[in-house]
Amino acid sequence: MRKSDTVLALVFALSVIAALMCNMVAANSMATSYADYPMQSAPSAQKEQARAPRNLAIFIFNGVQIIDYTGPFEVFGQARDGKQHLFNVYTVAEKPDAITTNMGMTVVPKYTFDNAPKPDVILLPGGSVGPHLDNPKVIKWVQERANEAEFVMSVCNGAFYLGKAGLLDGKTATTYYGLIEDLRELAPKAKVVTDQRFTDNGKIITTAGLSSGIDGALHLVERIAGRGRAQEIALNMEYNWQPDAGYARASFADRYLRKALGREGFKLPDGVGWTVMGQKGDRNSWEKNWEVRVELSAQDLLKIIDGKLSEGWTKQSTSHANGTSRTLWKFKDEEGKTWSAVSNIQPIADAKNTYTLTIKLVRGDALAQL
Repeated sequence: MRKSDTVLALVFALSVIAALMCNMVAANSMATSYADYPMQSAPSAQKEQARAPRNLAIFIFNGVQIIDYTGPFEVFGQARDGKQHLFNVYTVAEKPDAITTNMGMTVVPKYTFDNAPKPDVILLPGGSVGPHLDNPKVIKWVQERANEAEFVMSVCNGAFYLGKAGLLDGKTATTYYGLIEDLRELAPKAKVVTDQRFTDNGKIITTAGLSSGIDGALHLVERIAGRGRAQEIALNMEYNWQPDAGYARASFADRYLRKALGREGFKLPDGVGWTVMGQKGDRNSWEKNWEVRVELSAQDLLKIIDGKLSEGWTKQSTSHANGTSRTLWKFKDEEGKTWSAVSNIQPIADAKNTYTLTIKLVRGDALAQL
């Protein structure tokens, strides 16, 4: 082989080796998840770099709501300063036995009340809390651990643990939108609000229901490590975090309809077909539509609907025209402000004994808009 041929062969071999190495690097890079990339250290959080991760205890129990603790677990588990985790997250239960969540998931707690590390942060999720509120061991653990912790956060009706332990006295609190009045009854010395997705009293943080716990967890990360760190976590979770949006489910106007109906609802005959067709609104108005299948006239059906609404609202007028029956209403909210409403029954064409029931309410003296 000529010398020139030998040189060309060597150059070709080296180029092939280089190409293979580039492909291997690229493949490894594509296979790396976001969790393998350390989050950037925020200059304002240098003091956090020197301390060990905070112990963060999540209380779990039979009937716990899954998202109430797994949502925040994901947030806290991702919270890092470079390669250093900000939290040592673990679950705690009263006993070492596996617990069953409210939707049937089986979970084995990492620790019990007796052997768990001392927590710096406590998370109290909600769910079927009733039986556990009557358990002195649970309430004692909450009281003692909360007294020593840096932060305590509840999610949903996990706030009831704080209320039962007397830790909400003089504090602002919230909970699942359907349990606002129950929390007010349990914790009469607390200021229970409907217009906040979470409340921050410094040490005690409470959040509204379900996914609100994610917002509360991101807020706590923001307090400890800055908004930039919290934003990184939200983006990695593909969670649309809008901390300044002011969204609060409990503030929606349908709370007045739910209050009017109570837990019993309309007293309809047995065998009635009842389907929610849609609902929409905000803090100032709400509209809800049902399809009702019943062997009654529109007028007779409206009498049943109005019988329930009249328990809390004041009837203004009732009219019947072209098969449609409607009643106009007024009522006052907890601040003494006037609301207007209408209940409307309309037959569905070509569907025997089938009606659309619509209830709409609007803030203010606005009967003309209905």
